[in-house]
Amino acid sequence: MVLVVVFGAALLVAVLLSGLAARTVLSTSLLFLLGGALVSDGFLGLIHITPDSEIVSVTADLALFAVLFTDGMHVSLPKPRANWKSPARALGLGMPLAFVFMALITHYLAGLDWTTSFLVGAVLAPTDPVFASAIVGRSEVPAKLRQLLNVESGINDGLALPVVLVLIAAAGPTAGSAEASLATITLELALGLAIGITLPLVVGGLVRFRLLGAEPKLQPLLPLAASIILYATCHLTHANPYLAAFSAGAVLAHVSPEAKRSFEPLGEALAELAKFAALLVFGALLTPQLFSALSWGGYAAVVLAIVLIRPASLLISLLGARFPRREKLVAAWFGPKGFASVVYGLLVLQSGIPQAEKAFTLIAVCIAFSIIAHSSTDVPIARAFHVDDLAAIPAAHEGAAPHALTKETRAGAPS
Repeated sequence: MVLVVVFGAALLVAVLLSGLAARTVLSTSLLFLLGGALVSDGFLGLIHITPDSEIVSVTADLALFAVLFTDGMHVSLPKPRANWKSPARALGLGMPLAFVFMALITHYLAGLDWTTSFLVGAVLAPTDPVFASAIVGRSEVPAKLRQLLNVESGINDGLALPVVLVLIAAAGPTAGSAEASLATITLELALGLAIGITLPLVVGGLVRFRLLGAEPKLQPLLPLAASIILYATCHLTHANPYLAAFSAGAVLAHVSPEAKRSFEPLGEALAELAKFAALLVFGALLTPQLFSALSWGGYAAVVLAIVLIRPASLLISLLGARFPRREKLVAAWFGPKGFASVVYGLLVLQSGIPQAEKAFTLIAVCIAFSIIAHSSTDVPIARAFHVDDLAAIPAAHEGAAPHALTKETRAGAPS
């Protein structure tokens, strides 16, 4: 119950400071991360959470599912077909380059074996637009840039997962079962995609059935009900829930635009709560002991992952693309590590492979540094695109009632 009180207090502070956060380098995501660290065993000792605590894996899992479902609903299916080249380059070339480069510096600087180094590279390859929300959530920012970051981050989570699982199998004592694991993972991905496409089609068909129909005030609960069924079904059938969530959100938005419109306010609020809860719990793992356990070589790898690996990988992938230079540089910088990396890092920690703790320490520190770096630079960079009304808060002298959304909420706002 102490954790509930801490979360409520952190949520209250975040809401009260959200207007300031939307206009400055202050980030509500960072507030939850620091709040979790402050109340953990490393500082005040109000809550006791360890990496193997069930609440850690559950909150991270729910947050990633909610983020991917709502992200999927914001992807208009015709747009990626019309502008597929840049996201395809980022996913088909940029992501593998980041994966390989990260593995190299992890092996040579952090001293992990090759298999575990490639595992770290796979975990840190996915990106998350949440911490670049002033960029991806503003219509003033060029649509191609926003679409590149959103589509890339929405799809790369699912692409990284099978690689992570195969490498965990290869790094463990049962490395000989990697082929069997690959077949199982492929089946889980295919099943997740199938369920993610089929369920919203069924829901869309039911909506159009003459004798059925949702009362207006209950319409927002229709996608919520579908997402709950989807989440439970995936876990019961061992289907991949993340690929299912993203595909279901995209299909549902396509077959039932009215359901998307009615669900957006509720969906964004629920996804925001899930993200904040996951950040609070993850922050509780960021103890002084964890940071002191990482070697200087590990810290060098973390810095290079943020300031060199991601930018260089994406810029290489966009060579020759019809993309303005400024937008290329912005896209290259905003490759933050988010909830997918948290979930996959926890899979590594709980896998029992020989260097699991060292790998998780490097992953956790990299995620923490990435959140700080990217969530504190999105507003200054957004102003370069003439995004001035970042908070949508009327000035006090105008006599209007204050109203603001957090920067993170705006990341999912339709453009």
